[in-house]
Amino acid sequence: MRGHSLAEFDAVIAIARKGSFRAAALDLGLSTSALSNIIARLEGQLGVRLFNRTTRSVALTEAGRRLIEQVAPALADIHHALDTVRAQQDTPAGTLRINTFATAGREILAPLVLECLRRFPLIRIDLVSEGNLVDIVADGFDCGIRSRDLVPSDMIAIPLGPARRHAVVAAPAYIAAHGVPHRPADLAGHACIRTRLPNGALLRWQFEVDGQPAQVEVDGPLTLDEASLARLAVLAAIGIGYFMESDVAEDMATGRLVRLLGEWSPPLAPLCLYYPSRRNPPAAFRVFVELARELARTAT
Repeated sequence: MRGHSLAEFDAVIAIARKGSFRAAALDLGLSTSALSNIIARLEGQLGVRLFNRTTRSVALTEAGRRLIEQVAPALADIHHALDTVRAQQDTPAGTLRINTFATAGREILAPLVLECLRRFPLIRIDLVSEGNLVDIVADGFDCGIRSRDLVPSDMIAIPLGPARRHAVVAAPAYIAAHGVPHRPADLAGHACIRTRLPNGALLRWQFEVDGQPAQVEVDGPLTLDEASLARLAVLAAIGIGYFMESDVAEDMATGRLVRLLGEWSPPLAPLCLYYPSRRNPPAAFRVFVELARELARTAT
């Protein structure tokens, strides 16, 4: 790889993996123009195009495909060797990339992420809280945080706390005006704040009826895709909302919101930190995993 840098080959692989210069630039912490310049410079040095680019898509050329096939294994070996060296650090440092989803991100931000930054000021954390499930290895993440039932079977998983629950809530003003639903089926007669999932589908509210799981399709005047916005609508007495318990625990404790149908809400799988088995992990990764284990011990 004389005359070329690891960053150039990392850029090629990131673009091929993401299928987009913009997404790859975000992944690498670069601007799109900087990434384009890196690829243009590499293509100029090699004398071939590595990508076919249109306004709508990016695809590897045959030369690009051959380059990745031959370079990717060697690049993985080089990064593994660098990890081995970093593992000898006395002071944990460097960037950890973590994939999760928004609700889990809110739950683990203070006890895990912020605590790690307080204890180890040379560590940086890049937390991506997207709704879609991803392959954390293929997408270049060090670890992920998901519900235990969504963790791939070939990953090491550390439970981060007890079982979680959903909470159906409403403002006292809404209850005074419209009454209380006594069973999940009663929601059909109420205004509910609907949630749109990342894939565009509407979330069905999950309950347990007569010992069996049940899904309820709700209706109402407002559809949102962000829990913080839905919470504001429910506080304003626009309708009944459906949240993770942790997102509205303080509101319920202060009486701003009232829990409904609590006996119908089953426990959910706990959150887990998960990651692939790796030899000689960097010091930053080791201390983050140990902090997760510490959180798991204190949460039980």
